Amino acid sequence: MEIPSFNDIDINEPGEWPQAIKVISILLLCIVLLFVGYYMIIKDKQAELVTLEQKETALKTEFEIKQAKAFNLDAYREQMKEMRVTFASMLQQLPRKSEVADLLIDISRTGLVNGLQFELFKPENERPVDFYAELPIQMRVTGDYHQFGEFISAVAALPRIVTMHNFTMTPNGNSGGMTMEVTAKTYRYFDEEE
Repeated sequence: MEIPSFNDIDINEPGEWPQAIKVISILLLCIVLLFVGYYMIIKDKQAELVTLEQKETALKTEFEIKQAKAFNLDAYREQMKEMRVTFASMLQQLPRKSEVADLLIDISRTGLVNGLQFELFKPENERPVDFYAELPIQMRVTGDYHQFGEFISAVAALPRIVTMHNFTMTPNGNSGGMTMEVTAKTYRYFDEEE
């Protein structure tokens, strides 16, 4: 078989081309069309597909979370009711503004009943925090170890919430007693007017 030279081939008459050149031309044309089609159509669609797959995954996760919440909605509502009751009972344990003075008297009386001697009992200014106010009380008391334990236990048993913070205990010279410095904090909730 004789291969014609490219100078003998007429581009305007592809029907007269030899069979081998027709096949090669068609293959080259198909390859060019595939590359052009890929870069003009498919490549952009692949990037869009990746974005949509990520969005689908996020939506599935969101759906599963919402489905779990919907499935447990009755339990959540019941838990919310319980939390409201618990919160209301906790609010009752916080003194009102008019009850703070009585609570301070109860704390100092508890210390005296347990045999402690107060060297310092200093209520500080209230510090507002969200829906309640924090009232710190600086105290320095002397006594023995068991008296301190009974005092803290008795304060914890008061009907109002009182917490103890930053306490230090040091020996009190040759007397055998100890000095305890502590910050007691009580809390009160703001009334509707506040």
